Amino acid sequence: MPKQAFSHVTFWVFDLDNTLYPPAARLFDQIEHRMTDYVMRSLGVDRQRADHLRSHYWATYGTTLAGLMQEHDLDPLPYLDDVHQISLDHLEPDSDLADHIRALPGRKIVYTNGSAPYAERVLAARGLDGLFDAVYGVEHAGFVPKPQPDAFRRVFEADGLSPAQAAMFEDDPRNLAVPHAMGMRTVHVAPDPHPADHIHHHTDDLTAFLSRLR
Repeated sequence: MPKQAFSHVTFWVFDLDNTLYPPAARLFDQIEHRMTDYVMRSLGVDRQRADHLRSHYWATYGTTLAGLMQEHDLDPLPYLDDVHQISLDHLEPDSDLADHIRALPGRKIVYTNGSAPYAERVLAARGLDGLFDAVYGVEHAGFVPKPQPDAFRRVFEADGLSPAQAAMFEDDPRNLAVPHAMGMRTVHVAPDPHPADHIHHHTDDLTAFLSRLR
C-alpha cells in the first residue's frame, strides 16, 4: 500500500511542469514554441532546423538549454527569462491538491529544469504558493539539468535533503533514475505508465495518490 511505502519519508520533492498541473494545460507547448523562436534568433537558422535542434538537444543533454550552452556557449539567463514568458491564464487553483501537499509531514520542495521565478508563477496560479519550503530551478544546479547526476547532487546538498528519507514525484521517467539510485522513493506522474526498475509507483492523478498517503 502507498501509505506504508512512504512511512519513512520526511523530504518530498516535486517536479513542476506536467506534475503539479495536468498535462492537459499544455503549458509546455507554449514554452517549446518560444524555445524554437529563441534558437532561430540566436543561431540564425530557419524554423525547421531550430525545431530539430530544440528536440535533439533535449534528448541528448536533458534540456534544450544545456545543448545550447554546450555547443554554442549560449548565455542561459536571457534564454530562461524569454522562454518562460508564457500565459498562465488557463491554469486553475487546485484546493484539494494544496490540502494534500500541506498535510505531508516534513520538508517539501519543488525542483524543476525550468527557472525558479517561472515555477513561482505557476505555483501561484495553481494556488500552491506558500506550501513549499524551497523552490529550486535549473539555475540552482549551475544550469546542469536533470537527469544529470550532478544536478541532483547540487540541489539536494544545498537543501540538506537526505535521499534515504525522500520521495520524488516527476512526469519524465528519465529524471527518476538518479533519485532511485540515491535511495529515494520514486513516483511517475503521467497519463500512461512507464514500467521501469527505477520507478516504484505510477499515478495519473497526483491529488488522488497523495490522498492515500494521509
